[in-house]
Amino acid sequence: MNKILTEVKERLGKPYHDFEFLLECLKDILEQNGEGEIAKDIPFINDFPFKSGEEMTAKHIQLYSLVFQLVNMVEVNGAVQNRRRIENEEYEAVHGLFANNLKNLLDSEVSEADILKQLPSTVVEPVLTAHPTEAKRATVLDHHRDLYLLLVNRENKMYSDNEKLNIRHNIKLALYRIWKTGEIYLEKPDVQSELRNILHYMVNVFPEVIPVLDRRLIQAWSSVGLSKKSLLENHSFPKITFGNWVGGDRDGHPLVTESVTSETLQSLRLNAFVVMNRKLTNLVKHLSFTHQVNECSAEFKTRIDQMINDLGDRGFEAFDRNKGECFRQFANLVIAKMPINLERGHATELTEEPGRYVYAQNMLEDLNLLKKELLAFGAVSIAYDDVNLAVRSLETFGFHLAKLDVRQNSAFHDKAIEQLLEAAQVEDRNFSEWSEEKRVAFLSNELKSSRPFTHQNADLGPNASAVISCYRVVEEHINKYGTEGIGSFIVSMTRSVSDLLAVYLLAREAGIVINTEEGLVCRVPVVPLLETIEDLQNGPGILEGFLKHEFTVRSLEYLRKEKGLEKASQQVMVGYSDSNKDGGIIASQWNLYKAQYLLVELADKHEVDLVFFHGKGGSISRGSGPTHYFIKALPYGSIKNNIRLTEQGETIAQKYENKVNAEYNLELLVANSLSKSLVDKKQERKYHPLASIMDSLAAKSKEHYEALTHEEGFVQYFRTATPIDAIETSKIGSRPAKRTGANTLEDLRAIPWVFSWSQSRYHMTSWYGVGTAFTNLKESSPADYEAFKKAIANDTFIRYVLTNVDTSLAATDEQIMKEYGDLVEDKALREKFLNLFLTELKLTRDVLFDLLGEGIEERRKNHYYSNFLRAPLMKHLHEKQIQLLKKWRKQKEEGKTEEASGTQIELMLTINAIASAMRNTG
Repeated sequence: MNKILTEVKERLGKPYHDFEFLLECLKDILEQNGEGEIAKDIPFINDFPFKSGEEMTAKHIQLYSLVFQLVNMVEVNGAVQNRRRIENEEYEAVHGLFANNLKNLLDSEVSEADILKQLPSTVVEPVLTAHPTEAKRATVLDHHRDLYLLLVNRENKMYSDNEKLNIRHNIKLALYRIWKTGEIYLEKPDVQSELRNILHYMVNVFPEVIPVLDRRLIQAWSSVGLSKKSLLENHSFPKITFGNWVGGDRDGHPLVTESVTSETLQSLRLNAFVVMNRKLTNLVKHLSFTHQVNECSAEFKTRIDQMINDLGDRGFEAFDRNKGECFRQFANLVIAKMPINLERGHATELTEEPGRYVYAQNMLEDLNLLKKELLAFGAVSIAYDDVNLAVRSLETFGFHLAKLDVRQNSAFHDKAIEQLLEAAQVEDRNFSEWSEEKRVAFLSNELKSSRPFTHQNADLGPNASAVISCYRVVEEHINKYGTEGIGSFIVSMTRSVSDLLAVYLLAREAGIVINTEEGLVCRVPVVPLLETIEDLQNGPGILEGFLKHEFTVRSLEYLRKEKGLEKASQQVMVGYSDSNKDGGIIASQWNLYKAQYLLVELADKHEVDLVFFHGKGGSISRGSGPTHYFIKALPYGSIKNNIRLTEQGETIAQKYENKVNAEYNLELLVANSLSKSLVDKKQERKYHPLASIMDSLAAKSKEHYEALTHEEGFVQYFRTATPIDAIETSKIGSRPAKRTGANTLEDLRAIPWVFSWSQSRYHMTSWYGVGTAFTNLKESSPADYEAFKKAIANDTFIRYVLTNVDTSLAATDEQIMKEYGDLVEDKALREKFLNLFLTELKLTRDVLFDLLGEGIEERRKNHYYSNFLRAPLMKHLHEKQIQLLKKWRKQKEEGKTEEASGTQIELMLTINAIASAMRNTG
């Protein structure tokens, strides 16, 4: 063990020394608080063999979980310090960031003018969701943020020895808080607590990160020899906005009621003003220039008079606060016009008094006027820095903070329409059983009229009531505040054109469909979500029918005018999770690629800009992977200007928990979206050069993957050899693990599906079928196999997919797979499936080695040694989890409910610890 540790220390370097330092701090604080026994068992710094599964107590599980969290933390900090070191040597050298992308664009003969034009057209929108994949409680995440900042403080070379001792003292306290805080959810979090977690990032992280992102763009711009003046004068900054699903995502989530959606919209609006109040209060501090109002432009003076007049006594009070400092007086009036009540400078509640702002655009006009006046005064730096900070916050967060999407399943909509037909006493009401032709004809005819089926107080069935009451909340919000705070109506499991037209009909019932000179239109965009492989393959046909429908044509044109767009825009969401669960990683990735390419081609034919919304998760199987590689691997035209993508569960904390890492991840997203848009515009549209080979690989891998999942006894093996039953009963997220409650593979959500396979170290969702597909290709068509192998060096899509498979293989452990397999008592069943898994695993490893030329220990040394460090501890955690699974299942079988409940808590601790070690859940 000591020899292995020495090798790991040498390879990991400073992160490992930081890790040892934190473990020593933990040991000290535990000893100081009377926990010397467990302190003796802290791994890596104590000379002893790790506790085996049988010897481990709940405290050991908790300890090992914390150890893994500290490994993750020092590795993040190490990556940050390494990027800083590289940038000090050569600013453009860090792959994927602004400077690197700008240099590559200029080297490719993209002009400064083209980049300047593209920058403000680049729109990036991360959408935060609360899928049940964050195993750590929000309180624990808060303590982790504090600890990380203290760890960063240690990097400061200016501190004296005594100051460093104080930092060490505070680190010990932070570690003890984490140690004594219960890690797991004992009760399911409600939607409101999930929203509070999302709001933390929206209010406290992202508003502080956007200015850093802008400064890094300015620095990168100058570093490659471009004019900083042109960037600032044209205000050529990319547009960053945020979306939110918490409180709006209703797919299989009965707790998201209309009142929850209403409260969510109000909370988002109030917190947008919290953000703006902070920015404007700070701006007032910085505008302490002596300058009289009567020395200002007529436009500026007139606006001041208007604002005072709008606000009455409140306006006079704001204006009189800083006499002789007209810029401060103006900013005070802007603050006074926000529709909030302030107590001790903090926004406490919304108000709708006359004279206050209703729309963000009005505040933006005032801030731009202030900027213009400061430029005339000669305070150029202040106008382009201090005022721009407020302007950028307003452009990013508006008066809505994040756009709320409303998502529901197409089958749920079908039932809602049937219940509407029943309420309207229509005889032929089996809408879900009608042919597609009949459904489209019926919907098209109905959409010629604004007449609803029922009146506002009609007694409706549960599905119709749920959909329409939610839509009425949206309609009320739009009527008051406009559409800025609403994203779109997303239809899960979109199978046909009628699934989309159905939403228009339901929106009509709630008053969201309005009459215009051109005819009836819907004020909220309707978005298909193509989730399964079959849906992705049918996507072009679905979109074709939807885009050419007269109601859609009118609605898209109406939305184009409302949003001031050059071209009509249609969003399409593509699902990574279910397509992978459906057919494995190669089939999923290739069908996502094909669908996007064909959908862009189709949208261009209809003169519509397509915006892809990528429904990605935190694991390889659910679309995760390095952001810059992901974007570069997208097909031609997939990012013209805009990109949306989900940030789910534990990935939110991993990417955005600390501000330096948050800026890095946002910069990767923005810089590469900009670059991809410009590179594609320079090139001719072209399909993937190895499309026929990819078709063959996808088909063969899907066939082999499906043969496994349809093999007799598969569900029984899965439900016994993984902790799926424990995950289903966990309290991680507010959403149920199953869509309808049926005990089938089809009904199980992709998240617990992936989560359970990763806990038992199979990770089959991201490699099964790959070995067979490539072996078949090599044997049946050696020339194609060699062509594929040759393409790996330069083909971004192929390299991205193989790298992700490779990463997943590195986390797969045959010995641990066998140990979980032993949970299956039926020997024939156990041996059958273990043989299938292990045979395919060996085949896939051999193929990857042949294709990539060397093992992961050579190609990705840091990743390899990081896994190496974690392995001994993880082995014993798996042993403990298996032991607890046996015990828990037996207790349940014997009806020992109270004992089972206690065992389950300990079992959940192992799930949390292994998730920490794996750096992802589902």
